[in-house]
Amino acid sequence: MARETDPNKLHDLKADLDGYQVYDSEVVDRLVELYLSGAERDKLEPTLEFCVATYVENLDEDQQVDFKGKAKAFIRTYGFLATILPYSNASWEKLSIFLNFLVPKLPAPIEPDLAKGVLESIDMESYRVEARSTMAITLADEDKEIDPVPGAGGGKLPEPELDQLSNIVKAFNEQFGNIEWKDSDKIKKIIAEEIPAKVSADVAYQNAIKNSDIHNARIEHDRALDRVILELLSDHTELFKQFNDNSSFRKWLADSNFSTTYKGTCSEKSQS
Repeated sequence: MARETDPNKLHDLKADLDGYQVYDSEVVDRLVELYLSGAERDKLEPTLEFCVATYVENLDEDQQVDFKGKAKAFIRTYGFLATILPYSNASWEKLSIFLNFLVPKLPAPIEPDLAKGVLESIDMESYRVEARSTMAITLADEDKEIDPVPGAGGGKLPEPELDQLSNIVKAFNEQFGNIEWKDSDKIKKIIAEEIPAKVSADVAYQNAIKNSDIHNARIEHDRALDRVILELLSDHTELFKQFNDNSSFRKWLADSNFSTTYKGTCSEKSQS
């Protein structure tokens, strides 16, 4: 590690979050069980709304700012550490999944200026922690440095070429144009532009491209893609559902996006 990212920080964050009693272990377990069993979003809402009501009614403004900031910090820190350390902690993993759903629903304090500086300093990226045994990342067999959890997103995808975007949209139309999307034009834009940009900015994926081979880069790409798709859950449920339920769509999107982002990054590196 270039600098310290202490796993003990997660113990402290979890203890602080638990102490606010916005949720309890039974609530977390219930929501995660529903989520992993494939329940629709509306089945999760009652549990989340109960926690939101507790947050609003029982916490004052300072406490709301503290809870929301620490919840985001927990998501970010656990998601980062889960990609590089060979441990698996079920309670941390469940809490991360739970907070990924809860945080976007938490309202801002009544006086927005009170929380503005604190909340805006928190990285908004949500990480999806795979709901299976945590796998250790395989790095190249040489000494390398991995930066600790970033305070903000890093890196960006080079401006995609128009013919490349056209090819992605064309392939999408040919293979999945028969799906009744609510807004197919929006979905095409997300697939061709937004998803590649977000995946390319993933720190673990960037590190694998720079320091490892194409096999390990693909592993980190697929993990990053999972996190990005979960981030899109609240606004694009049908895309999330197709990605999780339609194996053909998932494979096509993963293959297509990896080709776009890996080639783009390698091309940028070769010119520098």
